Amino acid sequence: MTARVSDHETQPKASGIRRALPVSGALLAVSTAAWAYLAYSAPLDSVQGLIQKILYVHVPCWFAAYAGFALTAACGALYLWKNDERYDRVAIAGAEVGVLFCTLGLVTGPIWAKGTWGHWWAWDPRLTVTLLLWFIYLAYLLLRSFTEGSTRTARFASVYGIAGLAAIPLNYFAIELFGGAAMHPDNLQRGSLGAGMGWPFATGVLTALLAMVHLVLLRVDLENRRIAASSSAARWDRDEDF
Repeated sequence: MTARVSDHETQPKASGIRRALPVSGALLAVSTAAWAYLAYSAPLDSVQGLIQKILYVHVPCWFAAYAGFALTAACGALYLWKNDERYDRVAIAGAEVGVLFCTLGLVTGPIWAKGTWGHWWAWDPRLTVTLLLWFIYLAYLLLRSFTEGSTRTARFASVYGIAGLAAIPLNYFAIELFGGAAMHPDNLQRGSLGAGMGWPFATGVLTALLAMVHLVLLRVDLENRRIAASSSAARWDRDEDF
């Protein structure tokens, strides 16, 4: 992450995040417990059997990944508008957490595919665009890690993060756009889940989104603490020089 702010800019935001962390953590714990119980007790799919329950992990991961990337784009736009480095830090955290959930989606997907299609991977349109989405934001993180501290890089990355958001609707609507070329089933709609499967799925989505929020808060708080420690060390060095 990039650090280019002073202590007085960091502390108010940092204290607010530290107050929010116990709340987000408690909500996440409750939601996770409810999700685990509902997913365990959900009925088995009549065709796929037990492997179908990975739905309650795989699809929520994509909602969390999309939310993380959307946060990157939104905070990148705010950084360009207000030139406030705190937005830039949130944008980077959103990309990091988004890539994490995107990776989990790419891991759980082949497990489900092996159990239903009989092979781990197929280059259908949804999977191809999904891999492209992962590479887009992985490149964003690599750009930030190799050029830490550059204002020009932060501004370019903000524009890149906003542009990268275009891959999300392409990924979501790939099945409709490419028609019969896609092996994936249609996107979930009202009534497309079987009886007793709606609540486990909805709770899984909520849990994934809460996890995304909690991890972003943790990542930003960690960066704020690092900046504060670096500023304190710099002041200590200046004092010793006198």
